[in-house]
Order: sequence, then C-alpha cells, then structure tokens
Amino acid sequence: MDLENFWAIYSNLVLTVGINALLALSIWLTLSCGLLAMANAAFMGIGAYTASILTMNAGMPFPVALLGGVVAPSLVALVIGGPTLRLSGVYLAMATLGFGEVVRVLILNAETYTGGALGLNGIPQLTRWWHVVGFLVLVLLLLWRLRRSRVGRAFEAIKEDEIAAGMMGIPVMTHKFIAFTLGAAIAGLAGALNAHLTFFIGPSEFGFDRGVEILTMAILGGINGLAGPVLGAAIITVLPEALRAFQDFRLMINGAILVIIVLFLPRGLWDPARMRRWFGRRPAALAVPR
Repeated sequence: MDLENFWAIYSNLVLTVGINALLALSIWLTLSCGLLAMANAAFMGIGAYTASILTMNAGMPFPVALLGGVVAPSLVALVIGGPTLRLSGVYLAMATLGFGEVVRVLILNAETYTGGALGLNGIPQLTRWWHVVGFLVLVLLLLWRLRRSRVGRAFEAIKEDEIAAGMMGIPVMTHKFIAFTLGAAIAGLAGALNAHLTFFIGPSEFGFDRGVEILTMAILGGINGLAGPVLGAAIITVLPEALRAFQDFRLMINGAILVIIVLFLPRGLWDPARMRRWFGRRPAALAVPR
C-alpha cells in the first residue's frame, strides 16, 4: 500500500490520534497540578458545539470558530472553578462529572441550536492535517515551556503537598484556576477540530464514557512527561482498529492490555525515571574499574 492509498483510508484515524492527544494533554495539565477533574469531555463538547454553531448558523470563518471553541469552555471553567476547585480528590471528580451531566442535559434541551438528541449534522469538514499537527506541536511547546517555568514548579509543589505549597507562599487557588482553565481551553480546541473533521456531533459523544477514555489515555501513557499522554492517545485510538480482526474479542483484549499495564507499569508506559534505570546504567562487564 503506497502512501496515497494509506492516507485515503486512514487519514481520519491519524487525525483522530492528534485530536485525542490534545485531549490527553488537557487532562495531563490538571493532573500535573494535583486536580482529578473529569470535566474535559464536557469542555470538549462546549468547544465542539460552539465552533459548529459559529460556522453553520453564524457563517463565521474557521479561525473565528476555533477561537470561539477555545474561549467558550475557558469562560465556563472560570465560572465553575470557584466552587469546584475548593474540593479535592474523589469529591472534585464527582463534582466535575456532575457538571458534565448538566452540560449534556443543556445540549439535549437547546434543540434550536444544538439539534437536541439528534445532534448537529452536516458540519463543514474544514479541519486539515496541518491544523491538527500545528496545534498539537504548539500545545506541546506551550506545556513544555510551562512545565519548566515558575508556574510549572508551583504546579508540582501543589501536587506533592498543597498545604506545604501554601505555607511557602504559593497562591494555590490561582494556580489551580490556571491549570483548570488552560486544560478547558485545550479540550475545547480538540472538540472544535473534531467537530469539523467528523461532520456530526451528538450529546452522547461527550458523556461519562468519553471522560473516562480521556483519563485512560493520560494514565496509560504516563503523566511524568509530555510524551506519555500522546503515546497513550495513540494506543487507545489505534488499538480498536488493530484488533478489528478479533471483533468478537476486541473489547476483552483491549481491557486485558490495560489491566496488564496498570498492574506491571503503574506509572504508565512513558516513565523517564524507569528509562534512565534501564538504559542509563552500564553493564557490569563494561564498567571501568577504579
């Protein structure tokens, strides 16, 4: 199979890998600040519907629609961040899951704009491969720079011990807002790109299952580096296609692979510390005696 035929068959799959990588990075950002927030699927839905309505109903150009898909979930994150980010752990996860259900119900009831349960059909296919690659590279560079900045170090301190970080003078709530809002913006961008790739969006695409899938991508790949979420997104996206020949057992094999990785590689597939232990140590036979 030559490259042209491969792209004709698998282009949507490849672009979906990039979009899912953006989603995995969005939840990686909140996890890096110690926030187990499960609202990324809802933010993705807000971005997807906002961008789609702007292009279909308002006739806006694609760049404006993408901007709307980023700004809308960011504003929502700022509004709900006040009451929810005071929670932590499983309570924060439950609160953000509840927010996701509220978004789903609002989408169902706003039939005039969202199409209700039938969703939006006929969305113009404006997403191109360079959009996905460009935004993925841009987000990776932004998060790489953020991780090595003063804000990134504050995120790490809050993740390790929130109380100690506060006693050291770090404004904990401000940094939580930054992580939560920026994660919402990235998820909204992914939703806007996905909506203009698949022609159709519906409320069922942004529910609990999608939220768990996004979290699985990040945990599977590993949250100790930026490469981990991208690797996890690629595996979760490609695995169903690779197991298509085992259609009757595909879900079972998929689950078994995830269980094995969680049991034997709890820090994810991409763990820089483990790689340094494996590849950074010289064999004893080659060690130079002192």
